[in-house]
Amino acid sequence: MSTAARLEPGQTAPDFTATDQDGSSVSLSGLRGQRVLLYFYPQAATPGCTTQACDFRDDLRSFASAGITVLGMSPDAPAKNKAFAEKEGLTFPLLSDEDHSVAESYGAWGEKKNYGKTYEGLIRSTFVIDAEGRIEKALYNVKATGHVARLRRELGIDS
Repeated sequence: MSTAARLEPGQTAPDFTATDQDGSSVSLSGLRGQRVLLYFYPQAATPGCTTQACDFRDDLRSFASAGITVLGMSPDAPAKNKAFAEKEGLTFPLLSDEDHSVAESYGAWGEKKNYGKTYEGLIRSTFVIDAEGRIEKALYNVKATGHVARLRRELGIDS
């Protein structure tokens, strides 16, 4: 089991095209000219992922005011992301990465340990990508609770 190389600020963000919860294609290159916050979450509708997604939902206006587009991405199928979005009132794209190829390209897929077992899985991670498509921030192994508040502080975003 190997973890992909982690991205560093200044590197070009790997481009991707993924399907959102409504069946639309979203590509990073299509968002050039704006800052993007891409966060990877392990599984829709689980407690930590729900906390994190709802925090983004509640602060979405602050990110938008700062010119930042928020995208969530998980290994879940679009239908599962759609049910999650509808249940929690999520109004930003939840992208499907079922083969975890995008997560791998961002270094967000790799070895994890849980209850003494080692396995491969999604590493909760967040990336801020500048308008030219370069990594501005790369945060790995983030905690679901308090993460959005931390990002807002680090990015200087007012509520």
